[in-house]
Parts: sequence; structure tokens; C-alpha cells
Amino acid sequence: MSASLNIVILGGSGFIGRHLSNRLLRSGHSVKVYGREAFKSPQVLSERVCGCDLLIMLAGANVGQRWTKAHKQALWDSRIQTNQMLQSALQLCEHPPQRIFSASAIGIYPESDCTHPVDESCEQVGDNVLGQLGADWEVASRALQPKPVIFRFGVVLGLDGGALPKMLPAFKLGLGGPVAGGHQCFSWIHIEDLVNAFEFALAHPQMEGVYNVTSPNPVSNREFGQVLASTLQRPFWLPLPEWQLKLMFGEGAQVLTHSAAVLPTRLEQSGFRFQYPQVSAALQNLLKPA
Repeated sequence: MSASLNIVILGGSGFIGRHLSNRLLRSGHSVKVYGREAFKSPQVLSERVCGCDLLIMLAGANVGQRWTKAHKQALWDSRIQTNQMLQSALQLCEHPPQRIFSASAIGIYPESDCTHPVDESCEQVGDNVLGQLGADWEVASRALQPKPVIFRFGVVLGLDGGALPKMLPAFKLGLGGPVAGGHQCFSWIHIEDLVNAFEFALAHPQMEGVYNVTSPNPVSNREFGQVLASTLQRPFWLPLPEWQLKLMFGEGAQVLTHSAAVLPTRLEQSGFRFQYPQVSAALQNLLKPA
């Protein structure tokens, strides 16, 4: 890790990309971040990625909003078509990237409750839109050369993006409560641990295949909400039923009702240690007074 590397992040202008690029820059690496403009053509994309030491592929439309017909198509296009174009671009490279890290998500797994978690050994795919999206996404990622390390993200917790800022206004007003009954399992990861996992993989070139990037301690939606309310010193009482979620998000409500108990077995077996393995410590860190 002492040598400075040339790193390219595609789809890196969002929440996760900002944190990754800032950390890698502080670690002394050269980092170039590109958004949609890099995907004008395979030739343009090739000019951006050829010759780098590490390519990080994060491109993908946000699942956490109302799923119109157009947005559902964008969920697929922003993952599948971008990877297909990247595959073509890499074939044009005289000097392709030495390594590739690709994003995926734990929605690929079948639903599971907190007492029956799954890990990377689970080869089943969820029988829903999230499962099919994840499966198609990873097929497109695996076609890349060199073969990427695939990181399946849980719900990423941070203050400047992701799910937490959307929850905070209601909870700060004392209007927090269980979502759709609150029994569904919630697999999460502190943004600092996610970034740490990328740096860990960068320092361990022997890592390959799929890694779950989630805390080793998933919790129910109810428990997460109770800890969040307690951290903010607010009550936890107002339930948000599933029918209201469907009014707000349509088919996209399944992002909030999907029960995913996922463990980072391969990451821990590789020697990675979490800075925030418990949700209480993670939320206290994020929400402590400045």
C-alpha cells in the first residue's frame, strides 16, 4: 500500500464514490472519478480506464425511490448496459487495468430472517425483482477482464447520502416507528467500514470472487429503529404500514420490506476487522454532536 496507484472510479460521483475517492486520495493514490460522461462510447470509456492500476465500477441508478416503468428500466440499463460497454472498452485496451472492483448488492439473496442468516456460500437467487436485478448485474460484471472482485453492499449508513438522511427528519420529530411491522432483517454497513473493506482488498491482491460488505450483526427493522430513536433521544412509536410504502414507492417498496440477514463471512475469514460491528456504536458515531 506504500506505492501510489492510478485508480479510476466509474459512477463515483455519488455517496459511496465520494467517500472512496477521498480516502484513496488521502492514502496517496492518484484518483480519477467519472460519471455518465465516460459512457458515451466504448472508445471514450477505453480512454478513461486503460492503463490504470485499479478500476472501481460503481455505476447504477438508485434503487431507493419510486419505481416507475422508466426507473425500473434505468435500474437495469445503468448496471447491465454500462458493464457491457465497459467490457467492450476493456477489449480495446493495450494495457487493461490490473484489478477491477465491482459493486453489487445483497438484494441478490433470497429473503432470510435474523435467526437464519446467509453468506457467500448461498448460491440461490431471490425470487423477486431485487434478486433478478442482482443476478443480471453480476453476470454482466463477471464478463469483465480481468475478473473483478465483487462487493455485495448492505444498506450503507452515512450522513451525506444513502438511507439514513431520509430517515432522520421523521425520527428527529419523534415520529419514528417500525416499517411494515418491523420484523424484516436489516443488514447494514457503516460507510467507514465499507471504505475500509475496499482498502483492505487493495492491500490483499489474493482476494477474489464475491464478498458481502455488511456488518456481522444484522438487526431487525424494529431494533434498528429503536436504536436510532434512542440515539436521538426521541420516542419510537408511529408504525409505517406496508400499504403506505406502496403508495409512496410503488413496487420499489420492496427495498424497505425485503428481509435480508447477510453475514460477511469471506471478508472476516480474510482477516478484515470491523470498526463498527454493532449498530449502536455506528449510529452513535454518525450522530454524535460535532
